[in-house]
Amino acid sequence: MTSNTLLQVTGLQVAYGGIQAVKGVDFEVREGELVTLIGSNGAGKTTTMKAITGTLPLAGGDIEYVGKSIRGQGPWDLVKQGLAMVPEGRGVFTRMSIMENLYMGAYIRDDKQGIEDDIEKMFAIFPRLKERRTQLAGTMSGGEQQMLAMGRALMSRPKVLLLDEPSMGLSPLMVDKIFEVVQDVYAQGVTVLLVEQNASRALSIANRGYVMESGIITMNGDAKQMLNDPKVRAAYLGE
Repeated sequence: MTSNTLLQVTGLQVAYGGIQAVKGVDFEVREGELVTLIGSNGAGKTTTMKAITGTLPLAGGDIEYVGKSIRGQGPWDLVKQGLAMVPEGRGVFTRMSIMENLYMGAYIRDDKQGIEDDIEKMFAIFPRLKERRTQLAGTMSGGEQQMLAMGRALMSRPKVLLLDEPSMGLSPLMVDKIFEVVQDVYAQGVTVLLVEQNASRALSIANRGYVMESGIITMNGDAKQMLNDPKVRAAYLGE
């Protein structure tokens, strides 16, 4: 582990009902990086993210955050330490308003003024949320819910933001907006781990990339070089 490595995954194994979904994965995310994990559906990307954030148990290996093992810790413990995740499928509180969802993102904090300031920041990033602040989250479109899920995660002021398939099921226009926000968040100093099926978009904004196939990492390197790699282009960019 290098001195500026925030997240180190070593020999990660995860099993689902006797099936080994992740088979000994190694990767790292350094402070100030935007790292992407790409691969086809069923490659084990989401399972890896769930293992990192404590929602799935590990069958083997270890996960270190800021040099300490976080194996076996729950998601609430990890949020307190600065690891926040926007899950696949968004997971907003559908019967709560936009405002209530954002406040829920700050549940670990007690700095009232800071929370209010951050809500205004979220409204600056996502003007649509401001317009609809009293609306129930369950009545919003998929893209709006994705914005809310990202805003809610950012309310915890994370050191590392984990994004699981943020563009899935969204219109091309909304995909553009979501990727724009990911870049903005990263530019503000948040380290990002992005899991994404849209390989070309993910690699175009990332520093480094890892390719996952059938539960293992098959390739990694500089994201821009990977974007131009014939093997990556053939497998994931349809060329």
